Amino acid sequence: MSVIALYQTGVIKHLPEPPLPFFDADRIDASDEAYKRFATPDSLLGLGSYAMTAGLAAMGGRDRARWISLATAAKVAFDAGNALRLTVVQWKHYRAWCFWCLIAAGATFAMVPLVIPEAIEAIRPHTSPQ
Repeated sequence: MSVIALYQTGVIKHLPEPPLPFFDADRIDASDEAYKRFATPDSLLGLGSYAMTAGLAAMGGRDRARWISLATAAKVAFDAGNALRLTVVQWKHYRAWCFWCLIAAGATFAMVPLVIPEAIEAIRPHTSPQ
């Protein structure tokens, strides 16, 4: 996201990508879709969103409250759904992908199996010691 943010804020003029015909980050990340929400570069919104996810993941330590585990899992599910949606939108509207967006989506999808065990543990009934 930070590389895309550099492009969307004008710090760099071109997003480097592998020279393959189905990559076109410059066109995708300069599109109206990329600035649709709050007239703000979507990379900056994404950075904020991922910061929130990281905060939830780090919150509470080893014995954190169950609601934190469930909130983290819900946020990761939201992030993964959004990453999938944006990946589909890129192909549907542009017949191309943004290399950097695919890396972000891959990292997002990689978080899903990491939160599942803790979420399952959080929804199991717990008995208090007698």
